[in-house]
Amino acid sequence: MNGRRGPAYWLLAGFFALFVLFLYGPTLTILVLSFQGPQGGLTFPMNGVSVHWFKNLFEKQMVGDFAGSLQRSMILGVAVMLVTVAASFAAGLAFRSRFTGSAFIFYLAVASLIVPSILISLGIGLLFRVLGWDAAWYSSAFGAHLTWTLPFGLLIMFAVFNRFDRRYEEAARDLGATSWQTIRFVVIPILLPSLIGVGLFGFTLSYDEFARSLYTSGTFNTLPLEIYGMTTNVTTPVLYALGTVTTGVSFLVIALALVSFTWVRRRRQRHGSDAGKAA
Repeated sequence: MNGRRGPAYWLLAGFFALFVLFLYGPTLTILVLSFQGPQGGLTFPMNGVSVHWFKNLFEKQMVGDFAGSLQRSMILGVAVMLVTVAASFAAGLAFRSRFTGSAFIFYLAVASLIVPSILISLGIGLLFRVLGWDAAWYSSAFGAHLTWTLPFGLLIMFAVFNRFDRRYEEAARDLGATSWQTIRFVVIPILLPSLIGVGLFGFTLSYDEFARSLYTSGTFNTLPLEIYGMTTNVTTPVLYALGTVTTGVSFLVIALALVSFTWVRRRRQRHGSDAGKAA
């Protein structure tokens, strides 16, 4: 077999290198520039090295309410994550059996994926105004984010349940387990990695969402809106410090998800080993 690589290989390798460059190049640039000295600017060359702009980031009078917007986005993301996981799991259980109107409900649920996000945000904001309610990040923005995260959660759980072997449930029922016990002690432990994945998906989609927050967050900004506002009036490396912090939060969430996956896998291996010894 000829060990020489053809043009197709080098073309694909070059495309992948460009993809990695465009994906991580800006992030690395922002990371480096966020450590500019106190007299540093928005571009290279760097004028000293310090953590000055990270300290400046939390000074509300200088760069806006970053700490408050981060807290709001974190709370909103966790709330959206929990509702997305619970609703997607319940829908996955329900849609395993055909019922009247199931197809209509499914397409109605995922229709928001094809509607421009800005229109959904505008529509929800107008609806709250017509009803005389004040738009807020914990109410109207919460609902707007669910129109984005729930369809993805539903699609993931439908795919997971299509591969789920229902004989596990039948075995549990034969051993005397109730419906709730079967779900709690059999179905959920088996699907736990997928549920963690849905939760991670839901949190990140909400945490980074801009368009569906634009007209629904009310008086107080979420983090993406605060970042956008800062780009219009902040011309110091504090913007890069903000980018570094938010990227760090994203990686922290991913790390927590990986730790959860590892814990679930080791727990299963330990239980399998204990069951084998008992046998």
